Amino acid sequence: MSISNLLGVILAGGKGTRMLPFSTQYPKPILPILNRPLLVHQIEQMVTVGINEIYIVLGHLGFEIAKELGDGKEFGVTLHYVDQDETLGIAHALGKLEPHIKFPFLLFLGDIFFDTQNLRGMVDLFFESVNLNAVLAVKKEHDEEAIKRNFAVILNENDETVRRVIEKPRYVSNSIKGCGLYLFDLQIFDAIRRTPRTAMRDEYEITESIQILIDHECQVGISDVIKEDLNLTYPRDLWSCNLKQLDKLGQNEMIGKNVQMHPQAVIERSIIGDNVFIKDPLTI
Repeated sequence: MSISNLLGVILAGGKGTRMLPFSTQYPKPILPILNRPLLVHQIEQMVTVGINEIYIVLGHLGFEIAKELGDGKEFGVTLHYVDQDETLGIAHALGKLEPHIKFPFLLFLGDIFFDTQNLRGMVDLFFESVNLNAVLAVKKEHDEEAIKRNFAVILNENDETVRRVIEKPRYVSNSIKGCGLYLFDLQIFDAIRRTPRTAMRDEYEITESIQILIDHECQVGISDVIKEDLNLTYPRDLWSCNLKQLDKLGQNEMIGKNVQMHPQAVIERSIIGDNVFIKDPLTI
């Protein structure tokens, strides 16, 4: 098996109820970061590791995602769309792809903005190993509350493979946080079929599936490739993520295409989208 067989998967079916009012018209995965849909940033990262075929699982307002991204040619990839139907958790959404996926795949959760480092190293780790069935993207996280919102990763004594994953832990015992970016081989689908609904959220959790992999003596590694993971949960997260990326570019503002603006309007640390008309001398 070679890297040329690697596929991309993006789960983009969430309802985004906490992102109201934006989510009444737009699914979270196409909300704009620096005036480009979040999913475009993810697709571009997949392209950097050689992926040219991507499956996107759709749910809430999924037709808007398909309309925005099309067939993927604009981004140098081929996009396939699969409907999730019911929204019963990450493992349930991923299980919908089993009839379509024949090779290992890199999985992104479609409502998270990832700032990565050496993503190719994560892919190389998987393909150069003789026994890894999965690799989890992780981050050394010193904010315990951030780990409690995601999942904790507990390593074996060799500090290279995973012994346990804990979804939204109440008590945090180390600083390794799982971040919603994964690389799996096809064994994950066997694990998903064995995954029960959880009592906590009445969903099929991907962490449960990963633990089933581990308990059945599959090997799961880690890769410290995440510099920052910004989950778009609330409207303020969209605002914060855009400003952080604007600051990283060293820019004070970003103005979209076809913007008409009053000559005395002032834009400070803000992003103006396409086709905006600012008729008054405002300071934004």
